[in-house]
Amino acid sequence: MTTSTAKNKLTGSIRIFGNLRVMILSGIFIALSIVFGKFLNIPIGDNIRISLENTPIIMSGVFFGPFIGGAVGVTADLVGCILKGYAINPVITLGALTIGFSAGLFAALLKKAPRLPAIAVSVFAAHIPGSMIIKSIGLRLYFGTPYSVLLWRIPTYIAIGIIEVIIIYMLTSNKAFSAQLDKLRSSGGRTQNG
Repeated sequence: MTTSTAKNKLTGSIRIFGNLRVMILSGIFIALSIVFGKFLNIPIGDNIRISLENTPIIMSGVFFGPFIGGAVGVTADLVGCILKGYAINPVITLGALTIGFSAGLFAALLKKAPRLPAIAVSVFAAHIPGSMIIKSIGLRLYFGTPYSVLLWRIPTYIAIGIIEVIIIYMLTSNKAFSAQLDKLRSSGGRTQNG
């Protein structure tokens, strides 16, 4: 892939920011992330919980590109903290941004690769830096979470990542869903009049 091709894919991601339908879907992804992360989670110790809060963030990145994925991640984290009354942890917010941006970046770069491996790489390229490293650093710095607890985040996010790969693969394998997604992507930046 040439540099100009990669640049065109990224600028296409910026262009669909102006698409009203994409903005509405991004809002839905933000709401889902908040509900999954702040309200439908399984606590497994101090400051550690199992949830699918990153699934909508990853989906927004994979479906609409790195910039929308990053924006969804940041917004979901900030709004979720405000709604729950949590202190905003900028390192964890950076982790949420990284998750959405990385998922979108790798999905764009692997657009021509076979779908299942491309989705798997995109999901784990999001979780390794975002969930396993950056968010763990935030938990350690701000809450003093012990390393022995933080190490459990690795197998937890491997298991969650596998579930997310299956969900995204099943969605994108559905012809009706894929057709609507392609329609949204191709209409990026256009107005109702053309």
